[in-house]
Amino acid sequence: MAILSIAGVSRSFGGVQALQGCSLDVEEGSVAGLIGPNGSGKTTLFNVVTGYVRADAGRVLFRDEDITGQRPNQVFARGIGRTFQLTRIFERLTVVENMLVATQRSEGWLRGLTRSKSSVAEVDTALELLEFVGIAGLAELHAGALSYGQRKLLELAYVLVADPQVILLDEPAGGVNPTLINRIAEKIRALNGQGKTFLIVEHNMEFVMSVCDRVTVMHQGCNLVSGTPEEVRNDSRVLDAYLGGGDDELEEVAGG
Repeated sequence: MAILSIAGVSRSFGGVQALQGCSLDVEEGSVAGLIGPNGSGKTTLFNVVTGYVRADAGRVLFRDEDITGQRPNQVFARGIGRTFQLTRIFERLTVVENMLVATQRSEGWLRGLTRSKSSVAEVDTALELLEFVGIAGLAELHAGALSYGQRKLLELAYVLVADPQVILLDEPAGGVNPTLINRIAEKIRALNGQGKTFLIVEHNMEFVMSVCDRVTVMHQGCNLVSGTPEEVRNDSRVLDAYLGGGDDELEEVAGG
């Protein structure tokens, strides 16, 4: 059964049609991948689902309830968490203080950004999630000193504070070293084993093909093809869509 349904969503920016009647179902308990050439509408679709951009047409349903046009905090409170292609963290706060901000956000209000205003239970929860993603040892470090991969892990931990049912990851492997890519993949599998549903936008084809149950290819703002990783890899329409993305990207899709 689909936990998240995107039905006929369109969005234009001036004369550019970013999404054209895009439809997509994400099955509950799945790890779904969303790939496509640059400019195919992947991040715009994420932004529509999570309320950062309003759709010109179409609907977004979460557990069969229409959430189209709801504000980001409302979508977050319903149980849809997301990360961003460019990580959004508070660089001047410590890693654990970033997590405490997330704790307060998940409750729908902010009390301030100091650790002293947080309960023991909140601090314990923050440290447990940092331990889960493997960066608890950096808890007292200022977030601005983290590597890019460590920032991705912090953002994932940040999202997990609200215990979302669906997690949207935007380029989780982008710009990350292979060791941390493997850790991120491991955490996705572990969370999926606990019942979390994922929709992942990613250009790293090896990563997508190794963690996703089902992959959807976007092209020119709409769903081109969906299937298992193997079906998508061998579909000639996918290779045609990537011809504008450069030889290296094409070779990755084709398994070259």
